[in-house]
Amino acid sequence: MTDTVTPVVLITEELAPAALDVLADDFDVRHADGTDRPALLAGLADADAVIVRSATRMDAEAIAAAPRLRVIARAGVGLDNVAVPAATARGVMVVNAPTSNIVSAAEQAITLLLSVARHTAEANASLRRGEWKRSRFVGVEIQGKTVGVVGLGRIGMLVAQRMAAFGTRLIAYDPYLQPARAAQLGVRLVGLEELLRESDFITIHLPKTPETIGLIGEKELRLVKPTARIVNAARGGLVDERALAAALAEGRVAGAGLDVFEQEPCTSSPLLRFDTVVAVPHLGASTVEAQDKAGLAVARSVRLALRGEFVPDAANIQAGGVVAEDVRPLLPLAERLGKVFTAVAGGVAVNVEIEVRGPVVANDVSVLRLAATKGLFAAVVEERVTYVNAPLIAADRGVEVTLAAVPDGEEQPPLVSLRGALPDGRAVEVCGTVHNGVAGAAGVRLTGVDGFDLELSADGVLLFFRYLDRPGVVGTVGTILGGAGLNIAAMQVARRSAGGEALMTLTVDSPVAADLMAKTAESVGATAYATVDLTD
Repeated sequence: MTDTVTPVVLITEELAPAALDVLADDFDVRHADGTDRPALLAGLADADAVIVRSATRMDAEAIAAAPRLRVIARAGVGLDNVAVPAATARGVMVVNAPTSNIVSAAEQAITLLLSVARHTAEANASLRRGEWKRSRFVGVEIQGKTVGVVGLGRIGMLVAQRMAAFGTRLIAYDPYLQPARAAQLGVRLVGLEELLRESDFITIHLPKTPETIGLIGEKELRLVKPTARIVNAARGGLVDERALAAALAEGRVAGAGLDVFEQEPCTSSPLLRFDTVVAVPHLGASTVEAQDKAGLAVARSVRLALRGEFVPDAANIQAGGVVAEDVRPLLPLAERLGKVFTAVAGGVAVNVEIEVRGPVVANDVSVLRLAATKGLFAAVVEERVTYVNAPLIAADRGVEVTLAAVPDGEEQPPLVSLRGALPDGRAVEVCGTVHNGVAGAAGVRLTGVDGFDLELSADGVLLFFRYLDRPGVVGTVGTILGGAGLNIAAMQVARRSAGGEALMTLTVDSPVAADLMAKTAESVGATAYATVDLTD
């Protein structure tokens, strides 16, 4: 941890015991009732991280009440209760558990579909009232029917795979899926109108976005068969509830299975009056397994975030996908090179190109652009620079950061270079690699600065002095620093030719005051000097 004070993790709703165990040893775990607004805001005042479920509103006011906040973790899939733009502007990472409940949600959709087909809920209620009316509850078989899946993402695919076992004909609407991928699943892609016309069962698995709200409305419901049943276990609002109630009342839809509603909690929807509707209070993720997986996933993400490490599934980080194991060691390298670049440049560049060279580029290395940008601005702006707000800071200052991946068939350590131009026309370049077999930041090596070859650990406090090569300079620098009580841990001198320009790089055990750097530089006639703190 970079802070001497133990980071505070505030938990505002129930979390699985296994998740609490992940956090207990390294963090100050505190609890507050997320539905009690004053208690929530008070608890956030000292929080470095907050873990919520669906009942806690982490809006702009709540985020502003937490000056130390570094990560908001939602132990679930959706982020409807988190003001992601406000968090991003503050550099606060937002994480969730996007795969924790996919099996539970898929099983819930199928449960609702079967219940609607066989009048299970209504028959159960009738029997409990002391009635035995078998003829009233004649249902329909699933086998041989057409099931239309609206949204063939992770949950939709699980539903399709399971429904195939019932001997159904599967069609799907998903404008972002390739037909070949659907064919592999035994699903035929069709347009939405065709799906609505052909399906005996329609099951919806889409995120809630401006484009999907009200996707199934009055017009769409007039296309379906009067024997069709509609299931929504995704998000409330995807189906227009008033239009669905009208369709049910007029016999244009045979039934519906609902796990979600436009407004939740919901206890007075007109849909609840229909015996042909099976409705439950948003139970898609309400299984022991899903709750445990969600809690564990976000607890691990919180640990990574509070250590300053990259969290690949953060919702507001501009780098998608899982970071390959070969790429992960390059994250601290790229970030430290960014810090060295800005220190050596003495200011902010107009543009910076990151070049990654070696067999590692067979993987997706785009995340290194993010890490380098974080390093470039770490000592430039007053606010804390994170993986979240680094691109925004670069954009606000008009700095273009690009990345180039250069394949290299030779088996050698990867090389990362940062090259950029300053407003005065000067060019700056820093290079580095990762030492094989050395884990973490300790394995990061600085191999070059502006064409000077180096072989130095990119760790600790580094000092750079440029000067004309001549005898006595090393001794002078050592004497001045030693007289100030600074211990030199390592030192290198690089030069292009005897008597020409030289670069001295030193590693010292503690930061050096600006006036001492200036005095040292003046004493050796340095043409340029810089210092950068790379300690964790």
